[in-house]
Amino acid sequence: MFTDKNIAEMRSAGLGPLTYRLRTELASEVWHWNPRGIWSDPVHKCGYWTSDDSLGEPINVSYGYRLPRRGNTIDQANDDGYSRIADGDKDSFWKSNPYLDSHFTGEPEDAHPQWVVIDLGTTKPINAIRIHWGAPYARQFRVEYWPGDDPMHLHPDDDDDWQPFAQGNVNNAHGGDELIKLAGRPRFVQFVRIMMTHSSRTSGRPSDDIRDRLGFAIREIELGNLDNGDHFHDRVRHGHDRHRQTVIYVSSTDPWHRAEDIDFSIEQPGLDFVFRSALTNNLPVLVPVGVLYDTPENAVAEIQYLLRRNYHLEGIEMGEEPDGQWASPEDYAALYTPVARQLASLNPNLKLGGPSLQNFEDQLLTWSDASGNRSWMNRFLKYIRGAGALFDFFSFEFYPFDNVCGDPAPHLLKTPKRLSAMMTGLRQDGVPSDIPWLMTEYGYSVFGGRPEVDIEGALFNADTVGAFLTLGGGKPYLYGYEPNYLQDELKCSWGNLMMLQLNRKNDQLNRLSTYYAAQLITKEWMQPTNEAHEIFPVTIKQRKSTSSPVITVYAVRRPDKQWALLAINKSPKRAAQLTVEFDLHGAKQPASFAGKIELIQFYRQQYAWHADGPNGHPTRSLPPAHFTREASSSYEFPPYSVTVLRGKVTD
Repeated sequence: MFTDKNIAEMRSAGLGPLTYRLRTELASEVWHWNPRGIWSDPVHKCGYWTSDDSLGEPINVSYGYRLPRRGNTIDQANDDGYSRIADGDKDSFWKSNPYLDSHFTGEPEDAHPQWVVIDLGTTKPINAIRIHWGAPYARQFRVEYWPGDDPMHLHPDDDDDWQPFAQGNVNNAHGGDELIKLAGRPRFVQFVRIMMTHSSRTSGRPSDDIRDRLGFAIREIELGNLDNGDHFHDRVRHGHDRHRQTVIYVSSTDPWHRAEDIDFSIEQPGLDFVFRSALTNNLPVLVPVGVLYDTPENAVAEIQYLLRRNYHLEGIEMGEEPDGQWASPEDYAALYTPVARQLASLNPNLKLGGPSLQNFEDQLLTWSDASGNRSWMNRFLKYIRGAGALFDFFSFEFYPFDNVCGDPAPHLLKTPKRLSAMMTGLRQDGVPSDIPWLMTEYGYSVFGGRPEVDIEGALFNADTVGAFLTLGGGKPYLYGYEPNYLQDELKCSWGNLMMLQLNRKNDQLNRLSTYYAAQLITKEWMQPTNEAHEIFPVTIKQRKSTSSPVITVYAVRRPDKQWALLAINKSPKRAAQLTVEFDLHGAKQPASFAGKIELIQFYRQQYAWHADGPNGHPTRSLPPAHFTREASSSYEFPPYSVTVLRGKVTD
C-alpha cells in the first residue's frame, strides 16, 4: 500500500495536511503504538500496557490487542469480536473501565454509573434475570426496560426513557450467581438495562494493582421469564461469536489484556514510518491518542515520544468516535480530562481536542440526565469546562448515507442540507464557533459501495468540501487517501472509500473519480499555496422551485485575486445553464466575469466505471477537461459534473 510509487501518486492529488486515524479505538482494542514497552504484570506478560517513549529503532508498524474483558458484541472496525457477557463461558467476564471509578475521578461513587444493555432482537416475555457476577460485583444496581423502539440510536422525536421493573432495585447485593424476579407478570420488551452504581471493590485473584478491584464485572447474564412452576426460560443466546450471541452493549471496557491478544488484522503504519515519509508534505500532523480502550500513561507516552522525535504536531485528537462506542458524554469526558491535564503539563503549546464524533442527523442525543438534558455534546462540554480541561479544536466525521445499494442521485441532492443541519445542531449544543472545526473524515457512506468509486464519488466529495468551508469549517480531511481494493459490505455493490484502486494483477493504480475531484479542489478551485483564501456565500435562484437545488456552487477569492466557482451539477441527465453575478460590497450594480476565463470540467466524458464485482474498474479515467474562453453572460454545466469556473471580475 505504501510503496514510494504509491505515495507519490497519493500526493499528486494535491491534498495537504495529514491526520492519522486510530482503528484500534473502533475495534475495542488497545493500541501498542510502540512494540516496545512494559506490562503492569511483566512476569505473566499481561495487565495494563505502556509503550516505551524512549528513542530507539524507528516504529514502522503497530498493532491492536483484543480485550479479553470485552463487553460489546458489535464494534466499528472489522467487527469480528464478541461480548464476554453472553459467550457461554463462565470463566470469561466483562469488566468496566477502572479509570471511571471514584478512585481516579475524585467524584462520588455513583457519579459514573456503568451499564449493560441487552438487545433481545424482538420483544420477549421478561420477568426475571440471573446475573453471574465476577469480581468486583455491584453492591447496588437496578434493572430497567426500554418501552420504545431503539435506545441505542435516538432521534429528536423520541421521548421514551428507561422504566424500572417493579422489583428491579437491588441495594445490598453479595455477588455470586443472583436470580432476581423482576415482576409478577412477564412484560414483553426488547431492550433491558442493568445500571450499576456501587462497586464491591474486590478482586477475583490476588493483585496489588488497584485497577483490578475497581469497576464492575459480569461473567454471564440470563434474561427471561419464570413460569408458574418457577422454571426459568432464558431468552439470551450464548456463544463465542457475534452472529450467535444476543447483542450486548456496555458503557465501558477494562483495557486489561495479554501478550497473546495481539490482533494482526488491526495493523497500522508505525508513527515513525508516517512522520518520516513524504506523506506529511512537511506539514504538522493531527495525531490521535487512545482514550476509550487505553490508559492515560500509554497516551502520554506516545506524545512524549513524538515530541522527543521533534515531529510537528497539528493537534492531539483524544480517542475516536466515543458516541459510536456508546460511551456516555460524562464517561468520555472523565477519560479525556486526565489525559488532557497530563499532556498540557507535558507541553503547554499542544492543541487538544476531539471527540471525532461519528455521523449523526441534526442533533447528537443520548439518554436524559437528571435535568432532562439529552444533548451528548452539551453535556461533554459542560463536564470538561468544569474540570478545567483544554478543548482547543472540535472534530467530527461526515458519512451521511448508510445505503450504498440504491440510486445515489436523490442522496446527492441532500448532502449540503444534511451537513448544514448537523453543524447547526452542534452550534446549538454549545460547540464554540471561535475554535477550529475539523471534519476529520468524510465520505459518501461508512460502507463500501459503487457510489464511492463511480462518478458520484467526485460529486459528493466536492459538494461536501464546498459546503463545509462555506459553513465556517476549518479543515476537511478526506478519508480513503491510501490505495485500496474493492469490497462489498452490504452485499449489493462493490466499492470503497478510496481515491486510488490497487490492481490485484499488477502494480498499476487506477485513478478514481475522487482523485480527480481532489485535484479540482486543491489545484484549480483553490490555489496550491499556503495563503488565505476568502470564502463567499452563493445564492442559487432557480426557475422552478425545489426543496434541494440540483446544482450547488461555492465561491472563493484566491490570493492571486482571481474568483473561482466550484459548481456541482447533481442531475444525472440534465445539463444546467447558469448566469453568474457578483454582488460586491459597495458596488452600484452586480459585476460579472471579464476577459479570459478558465473552465475546468470533470464529468462522464472523462470517467466511466465498469461494475464487475471485485474486478470492477474504470474503463475511462481522464483528467478534467481544461478550456480557456471569453467570459460570457451564462455558462453550461453537463449532467453529473464538477466544474471550476475561474477568472477576473469587472473592476
